[in-house]
Amino acid sequence: MQTPEPILSNQDSPGTGGRDTGGRGTGGRGTGGRDTGGPDTGGRAQGPGGDAFSFLGEEERAAGRYITMLRTTWRAPDGTVLERDVVRHPGAVAVVALRDDIEVLLVRQFRAAIGRSLLELPAGTLDRTGERPELTARRELEEEAGYSAGRITLLGSMLNSPGYCDQQTFIYLAQDIRPCERRPDGAEERSMEVLAVALGSTDALVESGELVDAQSQVGLCLAKRFLAGQVPPSHS
Repeated sequence: MQTPEPILSNQDSPGTGGRDTGGRGTGGRGTGGRDTGGPDTGGRAQGPGGDAFSFLGEEERAAGRYITMLRTTWRAPDGTVLERDVVRHPGAVAVVALRDDIEVLLVRQFRAAIGRSLLELPAGTLDRTGERPELTARRELEEEAGYSAGRITLLGSMLNSPGYCDQQTFIYLAQDIRPCERRPDGAEERSMEVLAVALGSTDALVESGELVDAQSQVGLCLAKRFLAGQVPPSHS
């Protein structure tokens, strides 16, 4: 198994004058144009066999920088009224960035939720109102990895944790990448490492437990199938 070696460490990262924005920047932060005022179900959520759950209402319980926690109320097909806590999220992007179509860029970033750094694809939240996901993907690649994309292709999307959160992540393939000025935003990005590994070695990183981030695993799988001609792009 190939051991990832950093191509850019925190010592190489340009400073930001001591400014700490607490992670990914807001820069006109919004919800990427999404309506987070309730599930888009038309009042009914289709279940197996055509069964439907009726949406009755919701109450905000807590709000954070990007996310909102709600207590939602539903009527089940058998008439039972149930409450479920859900998290509304503006969505995100992840980028499989290929260098010479043989190496993929990864970042090692601290994640407060688990108290340690993870190996991941460059990624970011749809936190700028009106910014299309493709543009967010290009911006995050430049900010985190210091590369700009000549070509970018939407490979697909995923729901990260639909058991309690509506986050949808759009996964892009970036090709013909070239170095550019890196613009880290926040303490995590200033401290992250940027690594380049052979695309063919990423399965071993997953199997060894070194690459456990789910959207990165999905993105790498989609990219390999696309490059092998097995999956058509969603759009270019």
